[in-house]
Amino acid sequence: MIFLTALPLFWIMISASRGGHWSAWMPSSISAFEGTCVSIPCRFDFPDELRPAVVHGVWYFNSPYPKNYPPVVFKSRTQVVHESFQGRSRLLGDLGLRNCTLLLSTLSPELGGKYYFRGDLGGYNQYTFSEHSVLDVINTPNIVVPPEVVAGKEVEVSCMVPDNCPELRPELSWLGHEELGEPTVLGRLREDEGTWVQVSLLHFVPTREANGHRLGCQAAFPNTTLQFEGYASLDVKYPPVIVEMNSSVEAIEGSHVSLLCGADSNPPPLLTWMRDGTVLREAVAESLYLELEEVTPGEDGIYACLAENAYGQDNRTVELSVMYAPWKPTVNGTVVAVEGETVSILCSTQSNPDPILTIFKEKQILATVIYESQLQLELPAVTPEDDGEYWCVAENQYGQRATAFNLSVEFAPMILLESHCAAARDTVQCLCVVKSNPEPSVAFELPSRNVTVNETEREFVYSERSGLLLTSILTLRGQVQAPPRVICTSRNLYGTKSLELPFQGAHRLMWAKIGPVGAVVAFAILIAIVCYITQTRRKKNVTESPSFSAGDNPHVLYSTDFRISGAPEKYESKEVSTLECH
Repeated sequence: MIFLTALPLFWIMISASRGGHWSAWMPSSISAFEGTCVSIPCRFDFPDELRPAVVHGVWYFNSPYPKNYPPVVFKSRTQVVHESFQGRSRLLGDLGLRNCTLLLSTLSPELGGKYYFRGDLGGYNQYTFSEHSVLDVINTPNIVVPPEVVAGKEVEVSCMVPDNCPELRPELSWLGHEELGEPTVLGRLREDEGTWVQVSLLHFVPTREANGHRLGCQAAFPNTTLQFEGYASLDVKYPPVIVEMNSSVEAIEGSHVSLLCGADSNPPPLLTWMRDGTVLREAVAESLYLELEEVTPGEDGIYACLAENAYGQDNRTVELSVMYAPWKPTVNGTVVAVEGETVSILCSTQSNPDPILTIFKEKQILATVIYESQLQLELPAVTPEDDGEYWCVAENQYGQRATAFNLSVEFAPMILLESHCAAARDTVQCLCVVKSNPEPSVAFELPSRNVTVNETEREFVYSERSGLLLTSILTLRGQVQAPPRVICTSRNLYGTKSLELPFQGAHRLMWAKIGPVGAVVAFAILIAIVCYITQTRRKKNVTESPSFSAGDNPHVLYSTDFRISGAPEKYESKEVSTLECH
């Protein structure tokens, strides 16, 4: 608000100076527009005992000492003045009444400066007062804006111009105020030091849009061409508003990502990029980039930008979606099962976007899902055919990954139909093919002789496993005339299976051709072979630990000369020239 006093200090000082000593008063500073005039009010006093007939006075410019020959502004004795003040200065006051008020007209900038008054009462009664007035010649109105203008809070802006020229009175008007409010003209007001001002007030509630608004005030002097304008730019303080930010961002793994956050505020905000409460970057700026080099799936997520200053804050978020190929699938579930059980296998992976998941077995699709990260394979009652290698494949537009896993189905032995015996010349081979998991034991039994040969007896039986199949071959060599009954028995922890092996091929008809006599001869040969094997094993038992415990069936072989079919030569034995049985 404008500071006003009802009684100027000028009159108070004059009253106090009525004490009878040299003293003077004038405003310490005064201003006026270029081209107009100015009246510098002045009062002085001198000792009471001095009673001059005539009182004279002199105004000096910029120096109070006559010996320095300062420019004379006004001199009552001679009217001789400096050329700069010719026709421009005259005394308005009555020196006899101790009023030294000076009027300067047609002001120009070079007249700005200090003005001193010297009292001249005649003779030695002359005195230059140290008090002086500084004249400021201006050409713009003074717009007074509060030190802080905050958006949303009412402010008062004033336009003040000097009104110290009695011959010309200024009229004030506002420029560019239409969007702000209507002015209030207070008129001519007197200041503390006796000078005068014209004042106009403008009240309004500023918005953030008013920041930087150029507000003007014009002082015009009627009936002249004199017109002066002054401007002030509004510095409106307001909290941040984020005005620029990425929308959701999609980026391929390994690429470069640049996130931008821009805010409008006054003063500039502190911008902070954050993720999960962690500050990634911050700076006082109108905009701030967050650079992410070679992004990884771990950088996928929500990023927040916080803008704040002393007047408030704002925040916004952006989602970064990192696109990447599926990770190698992981398989969790049953990998070993018993026949008939329900098997559940879970295959899972991570990718963006979610992949197509497929489970294969031998190029056959067993299960698939689209745009899912998990795939459940349910086998309600597994069979041996479900045993084997499976693949879980995950793929999207950025790549493909696969994982192999094995399902092991455990089941009781199954003797396959291709199991049989066959004879050719002096050789008989019995083939027992067993499918089982886990691996079974296999034994060949001759029920008619109560003889059993196990697969562990490598001299007589050759076995080979491939996958779930175990093939055991019993080979005997010699002139065997009648086909004996051979039973293959296989067992594991889930069960036992037996099958009498059929004879195949032309030799099956030979037994019918030789008749009863041939059968008797063949049977005699068989007995001789059994006696030989028994005698041989007894000899082995003398030097080796026994192969069977008490109660085991005795070993039986069906030929006097044998070789394991397909086995290395080390399995061959010498021919037996003598068959004895003790």
